[in-house]
Amino acid sequence: METTPERSFVEIQNDAIGVLKTIYDPEIPVDIYELGLIYEIKVTTGGEMTVMMTLTSPSCPVAGTLPGEVEAKLKGIPGVQGVKVELTFDPPWSQDLMSEEAKLELGFL
Repeated sequence: METTPERSFVEIQNDAIGVLKTIYDPEIPVDIYELGLIYEIKVTTGGEMTVMMTLTSPSCPVAGTLPGEVEAKLKGIPGVQGVKVELTFDPPWSQDLMSEEAKLELGFL
């Protein structure tokens, strides 16, 4: 019987970032990772993942669906046993959190 080697934290985190870069805020043509909506990704040795994220505003129209989409897509990563997405508005999102790539895409540079 073959066993799959346990994946490292770095491998899982890199895969998570790749997945997050496929998820877009429907009102902004930039993925949620580059937009700066992801504050933290934690992975335990047992493959449990916790993601701390925010939205561009508390009244964002995707507040009810975007965290669920993030959770569902991250659960598909090999080595991930469970995902918990925590939504926070502290600190509030600002354009300063966007990557240089996102700022360029949106014409802020």
